[in-house]
Amino acid sequence: MVKSLQSTTTLHNGVKMPWLGLGVFQVKDGDEVVNSINVALELGYRSIDTAAIYQNEDGVGKAIAESYVPRDELFITSKVWNSNQGYESTLAAFDESLDKLGLEYLDLYLIHWPVPAQGKYVDTWKAMEKLYKDGRIRAIGVSNFKIHHLEDLLANCEIKPMVNQVEFHPRLNQTELREFCKKNEIQLEAWSPLMQGGLLDEPILNEIATKYNKSTAQVILRWDLQNEVVTIPKSVKPHRIAENADVFDFELTEEEISQINSLNQDKRIGPDPDEFNKA
Repeated sequence: MVKSLQSTTTLHNGVKMPWLGLGVFQVKDGDEVVNSINVALELGYRSIDTAAIYQNEDGVGKAIAESYVPRDELFITSKVWNSNQGYESTLAAFDESLDKLGLEYLDLYLIHWPVPAQGKYVDTWKAMEKLYKDGRIRAIGVSNFKIHHLEDLLANCEIKPMVNQVEFHPRLNQTELREFCKKNEIQLEAWSPLMQGGLLDEPILNEIATKYNKSTAQVILRWDLQNEVVTIPKSVKPHRIAENADVFDFELTEEEISQINSLNQDKRIGPDPDEFNKA
């Protein structure tokens, strides 16, 4: 059982990654992102997930610089955006992200989308392998990769991805992808674990939440963790950031996990990775 906010999973290269972190997608740069991270760190969060396209890396860096938490206790993730894919462009994009964050290294760097129409993610990956070998990133991975994207990458890489961050929630439980990643020692990570609030009125989840005196959101996050999926719920509200972290004092039964699994509809709220080509 994942026991606390400091509990970690061990990636296939030996790096330890917190099971639960704070996502900052759509969090405004400046005070909003700084304050959110400050609250999270005070509560014991140690993992922060940003991306170049979120346009808040400066604020994330400011919060880290102001924090009392030693850098080696933090796990900071960012991502290379679609328009910067390709070998040289990825190296330059990484330098820019690191500069904005004010850091000497990243804990995890991800390819944000496969963008198959560009055909560049293998070259992008080779740049990430170089950054990893140079000691500038502790772990490298991908985001929004389906099985066939991963198969292509695995056939053309020296170092296999440590993480695949994808849309994951009870309406999209990614069973086959989870099994593939587990077989290949790739840690699955969830974005939009609460389906942007779209599951909060689901009767099955409400019933389970009532039983444990928890919120529906807490039940979903607990389901993530018991499925061995790293998760990074986003919030800018201090009470929600605290609530999202309060999921370590109860455990769902196998029957309850099966009930939640049955809610799957293979339904996305985000784009299909095969079709998303936004620059």
